Amino acid sequence: MDKPLISNAFQMFMTEAPEQAKAWMEVVEKLDTASKLDKKTEELAYIAVLAAARLESGIPFHVKQAKEHGASREEIISAVLVGLPAVGNVVTTSLPSAINAYDAD
Repeated sequence: MDKPLISNAFQMFMTEAPEQAKAWMEVVEKLDTASKLDKKTEELAYIAVLAAARLESGIPFHVKQAKEHGASREEIISAVLVGLPAVGNVVTTSLPSAINAYDAD
């Protein structure tokens, strides 16, 4: 059975706090619209931020999004590791999730 791309915590947020979740998603959509990055670059940058912030639960979803927009496996790995100089090897904890999400299918 495939692991869900959205974390249990985020699924619960959407279910148990639908008004707040709706407001959050509206902000996310507006920020996405305001971005001047192409979708692949935006997803790769977001993966880098997630890895640096140790928010591993969001990695699988955004890896799939990046892959759908043409990101290669090597680009995903580079996105995870781009934060090494700034935050150190903590980013490597996201590497298994990223690679597994990319290789799934």
